Order: sequence, then structure tokens, then C-alpha cells
Amino acid sequence: MLRNVMLGLTAGAAGTVALNIVTYLDMAVRGRPSSGVPAQIVDTAAKKAEISLTSEDEDDDVLQARESGIGALLGFVNGLGIGALYGMLRPLMAGVPQPLAGVGLGIAAMAGSDVPATALGVTDPREWTKDSWISDIVPHMAYGLVVALVFDAYKDRR
Repeated sequence: MLRNVMLGLTAGAAGTVALNIVTYLDMAVRGRPSSGVPAQIVDTAAKKAEISLTSEDEDDDVLQARESGIGALLGFVNGLGIGALYGMLRPLMAGVPQPLAGVGLGIAAMAGSDVPATALGVTDPREWTKDSWISDIVPHMAYGLVVALVFDAYKDRR
């Protein structure tokens, strides 16, 4: 079980790299800015929890930097966590084809970021444009497919 969790973490890390590559490639090709949603999630959650992310002598630039950094770290937690969970569950899903597992992982990764953002009122997917959906779906599907491929490629190696 521990081996599968570690392999899931490794696959989750590879998937997270794939998600970031696809996201940054999209930004470079289309000339779009990075999403502010992760930082907004941190800002909104901190305010609701009445937690200050700065001391009194720090300015708004420090706050924005912390929110941005924590938001990015939460993305890694999501990617690694889903990978580890997949490592635990994959042996129970031996009959699930790899592409279907990849799509399921992509959906799980999307939910891991979009559900908290929606629940906190940071975004409303019902109002997203087609381009916004594509910018969200494509990197998450890349994540899922890479996680499934990496996990299955190494699961039987000793």
C-alpha cells in the first residue's frame, strides 16, 4: 500500500508538471494572464477564517505575494493529494481502462480546485466563457492522463 501511495505521489507530481506546462503554454500562445483565482481563494478563505496573512508593518504587496504563493502551493497539494489517493485506489480498479482513469483523475483535479473556488464565491462556472472552460479542462485532462500513464508504467516494477 505504501509503495502505491508513493508511486501515486510521484505520478501526481508528474501530472502537476504536465498541468503547469499546458497552462503556461496556453498563456504564451494566447497571450493571456495567469489566473488570479488561486490567490482569491486564499484571500477569501483567510478573511472568512479571520486569519491575517501579514503583520502590521507589511504592505499590500507582501499580502498579494503571500496569497499568490499559497494559492500555487494549494495547486501542488491538490495534484499530489489526488495522485496519492489514486495510488491507494488504483489496485481496486484493475478493470478501469487507463484513458478512463485519466479522465476521472482530470475531473477530480478540476473539482479539487473549482469546488472550493465556487463554494467560497470566488468564481461561478455557470458564468464562464467557452475559452475559460477550455483553459480549465485541457490542463486538468493533461494532469489526469499523465498521472494514469506514469502510475501504470511503474506499478509493476520492483
